[in-house]
Amino acid sequence: MATAGIPDLICPAGSLPALKAAVDNGADAVYCGFRDATNARNFKGLNFDRAGLVEGLRYAHSHGAEVLVAINTYPQTGRVAEWQVAVDAAADLGVDALIVADIGLLAYASTRHPDLRLHLSVQGSATNHEAIEFCRREFGVRRAVLPRVLTLAQVEQLIRHTETEIEVFGFGSLCVMNEGRCWLSSHATGESPNTHGVCSPAPYVRWDEDASGLSARLNGILIDRYGPQEKAGYPTLCKGRFEVRGVVDYALEEPTSLNVLPILGDLLRIGVAAIKIEGRQRSPAYVAQVTRTMRAAINAAAADGRYQVRPQWQADLSKLAEGQQVTLGAYSKPWK
Repeated sequence: MATAGIPDLICPAGSLPALKAAVDNGADAVYCGFRDATNARNFKGLNFDRAGLVEGLRYAHSHGAEVLVAINTYPQTGRVAEWQVAVDAAADLGVDALIVADIGLLAYASTRHPDLRLHLSVQGSATNHEAIEFCRREFGVRRAVLPRVLTLAQVEQLIRHTETEIEVFGFGSLCVMNEGRCWLSSHATGESPNTHGVCSPAPYVRWDEDASGLSARLNGILIDRYGPQEKAGYPTLCKGRFEVRGVVDYALEEPTSLNVLPILGDLLRIGVAAIKIEGRQRSPAYVAQVTRTMRAAINAAAADGRYQVRPQWQADLSKLAEGQQVTLGAYSKPWK
């Protein structure tokens, strides 16, 4: 755990090598998931089975770090037992906390495992202190992960009105919808990330290559065309290029990554309990670099009241950002 008054650095672990990379580079905690539909990053070839999680827990705990397990999709009708089994398995293995979105599952976990620490997932879409306080009172939720839709002032106001610890995202992909309420993938494939674990389910993704370049489709819908030398990104509808009124451009959002380095001092000042790095689908090298950079920046902000962003930190994170672009996202809304 982090030192009192300094936010925990929460890092992604989509695999055991990524978990070790996060721990080795200064993570206070890692978050991971099982290889099933209970996990909102249920990518093929990633995540943990029981043996892998046992090894991950051993490694993290031996280095003073915690392991948080995300059971953050919504149980489906007739299959609720699958999510309950995941809760029981994580508790039995001795994880440090569960990250849960569904109200019914929070009720189950708090009743069945009253000593297990519960965090409200960003997929729960709680954007006000009333919703967060409800989860604290009813289910004993100790921490809430905020969706990436609030300004810095709104986060500060929320922190003042809740006893629950507040965790915010500090680096990684953005979500253009209210997290926990995505309809784009569901519209295209019938499988939303909130219920099936990925934004673009692999069986629906098709890549077509010809002399003009590469095309990406999701269930037949053309998401983007890339030139012969153009780097292709993960094919999501929200970050595709579409023709609108004769102009081809990013209709919803350009590929870019959230980066809070410029406001890190403010996040410490208002009392956030934890800063999360997005990217359980990313490589161990990505995890290592972002963890190392954010660890250095958090330590500097906590130690020096005159905190300033070092150019090397920005350079290191910009290289790993989607489209090599960074933004403060909703934290800064200059038009207000």
